[in-house]
Amino acid sequence: MASNVVEKITELVTPIIEEKNFELWDVEFVKEGRDWFLRIAIDKPGGITMDDIVLATNEISEMLDEVDPDPIPQAYMLEISSPGAERQLKRPEDYEWAIGKYVHVSLYQKIDGVKDFEGDLQSVTPTELTLNYLKKNKPTEITIARDKIAKTRLAIKF
Repeated sequence: MASNVVEKITELVTPIIEEKNFELWDVEFVKEGRDWFLRIAIDKPGGITMDDIVLATNEISEMLDEVDPDPIPQAYMLEISSPGAERQLKRPEDYEWAIGKYVHVSLYQKIDGVKDFEGDLQSVTPTELTLNYLKKNKPTEITIARDKIAKTRLAIKF
């Protein structure tokens, strides 16, 4: 059910987001405890502002109130936000955009005793990604099969 809601909401909000020259980064419909949340992450070159979020929230909320039939029959909370500095990479275009950036890659199972890698994303194909990272302070390159990756997000380098 949640995936159908995400598809429908994505279809409904995309024209509003694009009209404002924003980018739709992510749509999630999740249950946390007793409550349902519709989370929409938006961005734009130079970053999204609070005014942008307020504008998008007002327009999306109004549009969702008017859609008939209602794409979300149960009560939910709408949250519009920036994807953040450590945004998750999900879509192929997210990975392409992140080439050259510092990322955190979490795996389902360890590779050579390591389950999490942080480094510069070098390249991406539909089946794998290549990362440059420090292994015992020595620059190292690793290629990881995409089906072994649980989650990839931007990371902040300290």
